[in-house]
Amino acid sequence: MKNKSATSILILILIFIAVIAQAQRATADVIETEKGSLVIQPIVHGTVVFTWDSKTIYLDPYGGANAFAGIAPADVVVITDIHGDHLHLETLQALETSAAIYVVPQAVADKLPEPFKSKAVVLSNGNNTTQLGISITAIPMYNLPETEDSRHPKGRGNGYVFNFGGKKLYISGDTEDIPEMRALTDIYVAFVCMNGPTMDINQAASAVLEFKPQIVYPFHHRGSDIEAFKKLVQEGNPSIDVRLRNWYP
Repeated sequence: MKNKSATSILILILIFIAVIAQAQRATADVIETEKGSLVIQPIVHGTVVFTWDSKTIYLDPYGGANAFAGIAPADVVVITDIHGDHLHLETLQALETSAAIYVVPQAVADKLPEPFKSKAVVLSNGNNTTQLGISITAIPMYNLPETEDSRHPKGRGNGYVFNFGGKKLYISGDTEDIPEMRALTDIYVAFVCMNGPTMDINQAASAVLEFKPQIVYPFHHRGSDIEAFKKLVQEGNPSIDVRLRNWYP
């Protein structure tokens, strides 16, 4: 009887945690594609979940299992870089990803323990893979100027361009307003970082105004004035939809 009571209490606690996590989480957005709806769920900082064609994609899982309460297990896990807010082993080990494919740069693959490493598809900048019907292209991400002691050297990490049913979605990774970002074309949705070791809001706005995504989410922006970023973008091109979400619940 005591064991049943303890189990019931544990279940109630887990339900309560899930309810709180979902209440704090930003509302998901829905983008229509040629093959159904793409659901975009902000999680925290630089972490996003995409759901499309009955597939669930985790980008840079971070924040512990509670941050993902109520979200389906991952079919694909995509990681941009080796730093702890992108490659967070504690979160990976706490989540149900046993059936997931990992898409990562080589530097991340080198740090993955088994069984994650054996499921890794390694992409270098400029390379492409298709996983479960989703095209994923690795895009450079790096600091400017390029120096030997750069926090984000060129070639180590990846930004990504996904193709979800004809809609191209860009993830910047930790980068500055590099030429490869500015040269992007036909991006429907962009997630663009802006804080300390990456772009400031002026660099980010300038780059966004050059490659002209239809929708842009500032994320990975702790300490940045995203309202000012939105103003800069909309003054330059009012047709770009700047979506501010709560990345720090």
